[in-house]
Amino acid sequence: MPEIFELEFMQRAFAAGLLISVIVPLIGVFLVVRRYALMADTLAHVSLLGVAVGILTNSHPVVSATVASAVAAVAIERLRGIKSLFAESVLAIFLSGSLAVAVVIISLAGGLNVDLLSYLFGSISTISPTDLYMLTAVSVAVVLAITLLYKEFFLVSFDEEFAEAGGVKARNLNLLIVVLAAVTIALSMRIVGILLIGALMVIPVVSAKQFSLSFRNTIFLSIAFSFVSVASGLILSYYLDLASGGTVVLVALFIFLLAFIIKRPE
Repeated sequence: MPEIFELEFMQRAFAAGLLISVIVPLIGVFLVVRRYALMADTLAHVSLLGVAVGILTNSHPVVSATVASAVAAVAIERLRGIKSLFAESVLAIFLSGSLAVAVVIISLAGGLNVDLLSYLFGSISTISPTDLYMLTAVSVAVVLAITLLYKEFFLVSFDEEFAEAGGVKARNLNLLIVVLAAVTIALSMRIVGILLIGALMVIPVVSAKQFSLSFRNTIFLSIAFSFVSVASGLILSYYLDLASGGTVVLVALFIFLLAFIIKRPE
């Protein structure tokens, strides 16, 4: 067995990475189709606010980040229904507002430290068994929700008004998908980092869309691209002593460039 797989923290990292590589694009594909990709970055910045609160109060940063992100997701989805507010404007308000509050709280907590940096950019050595258990539970919930409600999510993503006319409760489904996205982002930040998790949620999906496959096959291909990105990124970060989050996203970008070149218009 290679040395990398004999280390306990790397075993946890790869287990968490496998889960992330499945659920992140699984949610991301619905956000991308709805042209709601900025939601991932917004919730990531809200998670930073939760981490800052957790560090300031000496509580578990992952838990506070999950709560903050989920609450923000619900608020964003509620505000999105107000006709006088554009969806992009709501996201921008939450993104900039949460970042501003996070910066203030970080300064109160004594500024940047190693623990905070691990959340910002990802750190494979900091994944605890508790983090892995929480991520496993969320992964099961995400896969079950998407599997059981796939048809409804599909309809809402492509034509919300048509879905509502057919008796689908679009508002509840929209709320569910953004909450799942919020929790997934908060629990994935240990691997990829808060500043980069949004990219992993979008890039593999955009890469898969270059091949103009059916929606279902696009999901499977985006998961495959995500898995290759995470696995390759973790291996490269270990042997080259690089930041895990940045390396994972760079591999995802490389895959996107290959896909774009292969399928570029004539």
